[in-house]
Amino acid sequence: MKFRLSLPMLLMLLALPAVAHDYRQGILSIDHPWSRPTPPGTSMGVGYMAISNTGDTTVTLVGARSTRAAHVSIHESRTQDGVMRMERLSAGLEIPAGETVTLKPHGYHLMLEKLTRPLQEGESIPLTLEFEGADDIAVELKVESLDGPAMPAKDGDMQGGKEMDHSGQGMNHSGD
Repeated sequence: MKFRLSLPMLLMLLALPAVAHDYRQGILSIDHPWSRPTPPGTSMGVGYMAISNTGDTTVTLVGARSTRAAHVSIHESRTQDGVMRMERLSAGLEIPAGETVTLKPHGYHLMLEKLTRPLQEGESIPLTLEFEGADDIAVELKVESLDGPAMPAKDGDMQGGKEMDHSGQGMNHSGD
């Protein structure tokens, strides 16, 4: 039996890698890097994703850079004594061998500092992830709707019935 690939089927197959929004290089894979839109005048944005290490040694995310931000740093948000705190991880974020670490709201995340302009829904932001123990990986953060793929909130992640803003406002930056 002969199989023929029609033009619409071919175009659909060629579009699949762009739709998947995943990146793989060596022992690392980056799944669904995304961000949120920022209001005009806001100088900070966020970056979320899942980083998987299929290797047999720990890899450390030590930094990131983007043409859209003067500086990108790694942070962890957590609730301590009923207060949401955000701390910079100056030593980086370990990705243990054979594990996945998820950067998400109210947890680990990237802070895009001193944005060149606000992040707008639908655009893609170039970002290079820098690792110790693996090669750097260039990805794009897809800026998704505030109603988009937000992760389910955990107990203690809400304040006054509203999700905390990751722009840095109202958060304790004691680790900076």
